Amino acid sequence: MSSPSKSNSVRTKSHSKNPKAVVLFSGGLDSTTCLYQAIQDGYSPIALSFDYNQKHKQELKSAKKIAKLLDMPHLIQKLNPEFFQGSSLTERKIKVPKNSLGHSEIPNTYVPGRNILFLSFGVSLAEGIGAQRLYIGVNALDYSGYPDCRPEFIKAYSDAIRLGTKTGSEGHPLEICTPLQFLDKKEIVLLGSKLGVPFSMTHSCYDPVGGKPCGKCDSCLLRKKGFQEAGVPEK
Repeated sequence: MSSPSKSNSVRTKSHSKNPKAVVLFSGGLDSTTCLYQAIQDGYSPIALSFDYNQKHKQELKSAKKIAKLLDMPHLIQKLNPEFFQGSSLTERKIKVPKNSLGHSEIPNTYVPGRNILFLSFGVSLAEGIGAQRLYIGVNALDYSGYPDCRPEFIKAYSDAIRLGTKTGSEGHPLEICTPLQFLDKKEIVLLGSKLGVPFSMTHSCYDPVGGKPCGKCDSCLLRKKGFQEAGVPEK
């Protein structure tokens, strides 16, 4: 596992008088809305992204551009691609499902243990720099049935870090914030619009072609549905 690449320096750029927060930031619609919500909540965010050999690495380009736009610290943690196997998001031989939105089974776009690992990195960074909150854009309504997006998982993980961190043992546990947890995609778009999210800079597609959205994967379909129902333009 390599050291994180840095588009900005946490130490030199986190000089705001506002309390610090770490935001898990993919560059997609949900995580960008989550990032803007953290700012709205009065926090000085450090964005944390992950390069895990995902097919949709285009999202990292979006993350870099948005972090630069906001002039905020941005860490990109590169992970060994052998960590995440058995998913269509990481294995070229497994096809990303198309036009399958609404199926009840967990799709092959599920990445084993991804949020467990991402949150662990976020907790370590947050506790080390004295951040009070860790934001993650998980959603329990318009999602693909991923078990690591459920409220029960977030609660259990919060209990774990309360017991397993110094700040938690001292009675000041890090707070995991999930502002999008119970919003559907329409409501997320409306919230993002209110917060001033640059929608056109975000990337949501799981299987881009030449850097462009495929328009047929679950993530593309959910995004399109959200904007249509909200009556908000993506540009």
